[in-house]
Amino acid sequence: MINKKMENAINQQIKHELFSSYLYLSMSAYFEADGWEGMAHWMRAQSNEELKHAMKFYKHITEREGRVELFSLDKPQMEWNSPMDAFKAALEHEKFITKSIYDLLELALEEKDYPSQLLLHWFIEEQVEEEASASKIVADLEKIGDSKGAIYMLDHQLGKRE
Repeated sequence: MINKKMENAINQQIKHELFSSYLYLSMSAYFEADGWEGMAHWMRAQSNEELKHAMKFYKHITEREGRVELFSLDKPQMEWNSPMDAFKAALEHEKFITKSIYDLLELALEEKDYPSQLLLHWFIEEQVEEEASASKIVADLEKIGDSKGAIYMLDHQLGKRE
């Protein structure tokens, strides 16, 4: 059985993961409107991945006889100045999620909640991947600069994400 303190903290994390999904869907809509179909596809895939993360936490609570509480989500940003700005925002958001996961692990350690510790170790590995992925795209965009042709090629490459 999960204790209330941990349950509440994980419910907050579910909110963060759902907002992540919402934010990336908003970024997808931004890219779609600007004609960057590959980037839009990449962000939709990212949105779906974040929804799966929320459900992983959801399942963790329900399997441990806890109660999932869904909180209201804020409206995500809808516009960015450029693909670079959007991907930098995505990277910063992933850093926020990483810190949130670390905070959850600290609580799980304090509470001696071993099942949550195991779950959170998976998320820590996942966040390394998430930050590296966004960071690489930002680095690629920095190298490209304002070259529309190179951005088009990156857009095409990002559209291949499964």
